[in-house]
Amino acid sequence: MNEIEKFFALKDVRVTAMRLLIYKFLADKQVAVTLSDIENAFEKADRTTLYRTIKTFEDKAIVHQIDDGTGITKYALCEKGCNCEIEADLHLHFHCNNCNETICLTEHKIPQIKVPNGFVSEDINLVVKGICDKCSGL
Repeated sequence: MNEIEKFFALKDVRVTAMRLLIYKFLADKQVAVTLSDIENAFEKADRTTLYRTIKTFEDKAIVHQIDDGTGITKYALCEKGCNCEIEADLHLHFHCNNCNETICLTEHKIPQIKVPNGFVSEDINLVVKGICDKCSGL
């Protein structure tokens, strides 16, 4: 059993060829990807299978969804040990206005935000927008 298969077992995810391929595709990316990016990478795959795979990965805290303000949902692998908990696992995202890429800044954690009594947090999203290091040339 390889590392990815062991990881899937820990997350209670059944190993399939498509799940392995999508996981490897996401692991190779340095930026968040859209469902269209995944579809384009696996043109011959059934669209429903791709969607269900991403949904399973999201449900099992293998990927997290990013709303970067573009109106297109993006996905990125969660870092090791992440359970996508509001209290512990949230980090900044950076969206480049030039190349339109969104990058997880996992080393920059979002501090715990206490909402008023009676309010229930379900998701927190903090996106910094600007020009990325590749586009700025700095």
